Amino acid sequence: MKRAAALMFVLLAGCGAPQDDSLFPLDAGHRWAYDITTEWENNVVEHEPRVIETLGREHLESGEAWRRRSDSGVDYWLKSDTLGIYRVATKNDLQEEPEADKEPRFVLKAPVAVGTSWRASTTAYLLRRRQEFPREIRHGHPAVPMQYRIEALGEKVSTRAGQFTDCIRVQGQAALRLFADPVVGWKDMPLVTTEWYCAGVGLVKLVREEPAESTFLTGGKLTMELVDWR
Repeated sequence: MKRAAALMFVLLAGCGAPQDDSLFPLDAGHRWAYDITTEWENNVVEHEPRVIETLGREHLESGEAWRRRSDSGVDYWLKSDTLGIYRVATKNDLQEEPEADKEPRFVLKAPVAVGTSWRASTTAYLLRRRQEFPREIRHGHPAVPMQYRIEALGEKVSTRAGQFTDCIRVQGQAALRLFADPVVGWKDMPLVTTEWYCAGVGLVKLVREEPAESTFLTGGKLTMELVDWR
């Protein structure tokens, strides 16, 4: 579960002052506490807390970027400019130096308008084999292309941290072709991420759905909900 939760932050992931970070604050001193709930298809439910903090601006080989740290042991560096907000490097506790992304990984692409879209790689965070090992599908499919799109503006979202307005909804969709079972055969398994970003706060909710409904595979649903922030 901890491994899956840590990998989820690859989904989330400036040069000078941010262009407009109200939907994804980057400056130092912010802190978000989330509850991650995973509902597996075998009716098992797991919870895990996650805390993310902003540590300020730092200099990388590619220039200045804004650093975020997750208590899962992963740091992220992001930039904000006329292109949008995007991740440029990551580092886990086993690495000495940040590892640059081969290409920018957008969190939010400009303009913030319904229909703005972009692509980024994902993997299967929840899909597992019932019998074979390794059980996690992601080991054999580390980079699945996902298409993201801003679906709505001005939405209201309710979480344990409060009620939020002026939020945007982003959805990512991908499909991973896997052998489901001898009856169905090969099947396109949907990977769907829905994220809500609210003005002045940032990410308040994320839902990841990877249904399997197969005799050979199992999947589930992961919800990351904001419970406290500053």
